[in-house]
Amino acid sequence: MLRELSARAVLAGVLAAFVGFASSFAVIINGLTAVGATQQQAASGLMALSIAMGVCGILLSLRRRMPISVAWSTPGAALLATTGVVAGGFPAAVGAFLLTGVLIVLAGLFRPLGRWVAAIPAPLANAMLAGVLLNLCLAPVRAVAEAPALGLPVVVVWAVVARLQRVYAVPASVLVAVALIALTAHPDAAKLGSLWPALVPVWPVFTPAAVVGIAVPLFIVTMASQNIPGMAVLTVNGFRPPAAPLFRATGIASVLAAPFGSHAVNLAAITAAMCAGEDAHPNPARRYWAAATAGAVYVLFGLGAGAATGFLAASPPILIEAVAGLALLGAFGAAIMAAVADPASHEAAVICFLVTGSGVTLLGISGAFWGLVAGGAFLLLGRWRSAMR
Repeated sequence: MLRELSARAVLAGVLAAFVGFASSFAVIINGLTAVGATQQQAASGLMALSIAMGVCGILLSLRRRMPISVAWSTPGAALLATTGVVAGGFPAAVGAFLLTGVLIVLAGLFRPLGRWVAAIPAPLANAMLAGVLLNLCLAPVRAVAEAPALGLPVVVVWAVVARLQRVYAVPASVLVAVALIALTAHPDAAKLGSLWPALVPVWPVFTPAAVVGIAVPLFIVTMASQNIPGMAVLTVNGFRPPAAPLFRATGIASVLAAPFGSHAVNLAAITAAMCAGEDAHPNPARRYWAAATAGAVYVLFGLGAGAATGFLAASPPILIEAVAGLALLGAFGAAIMAAVADPASHEAAVICFLVTGSGVTLLGISGAFWGLVAGGAFLLLGRWRSAMR
């Protein structure tokens, strides 16, 4: 197994963890505090999430030898931010987090759900992936327009190195971004020390308001916006692990981390493309080390979440997003080409891509799910018309 370890996969995993943590940790903190967490409880939740998803990603990737990336539920945290404090306060929210984990485990025990996920048509899976990646792939353009002194050096270095040696283009752009953050941002050292987290247990309370207002919507959002797209990313890149065991594993991780303020652990979608794609390694059989490395870095971020949070918070969010967009350009292009390759389904794929990329949210569920629904409905309609003829 160690003979399959490569520097290329390690770099891809480090980048995936850096981008995954930096691009959404603020959403996590905001969501937890919105449902009543104190600063210490929110820091504990961030730490528990990072360690849980890191350990889960390491175990799943090494056991199955596939790049199975695990992440926190960013859409779920956004849902929490709009929910607000429910009756019972944060303990009631923690009770809802526990119930969400149990529901995810039950989804893994319900075999028809796993078969349904595995049966997603490849054009729609590629179109949904492209739609999910669209906004981040536009970030380099926005970075150059909004902060040219920061965004332009990152993009120029990426472009120059890509012409010389493509595999080093994204790592080079990351180093430039880190250097720019270090030169232009000056986080308060005392504040960084005060943010060092410790796990704070919270005794869960189960209330009807939290079950209806948090647990059920959080479960639906996590499954529709994270686990299903996460399986699609693996399928697009040629990996077909059984869905049910992955759902069960992330559900168990969610249950174990919930008493410390963690809301949900699930399969990664966007960062999964970094670990499962060709940039991680030309040989698909060796890409699992990228996801395992990302898991290890997540654990380190969790152990030092205060310092990491302070450093990354001192940088413009658009700069971190720009690095992520550059890293995902290859995956975006491949997904677009595969989505429209079949003339019989390219219209359905385009609809799926547009709805997903629009960022629309209905009933608390993100555009990734609705894009799949819209594209699937149009595909079924076309097949029905063909059968009628």
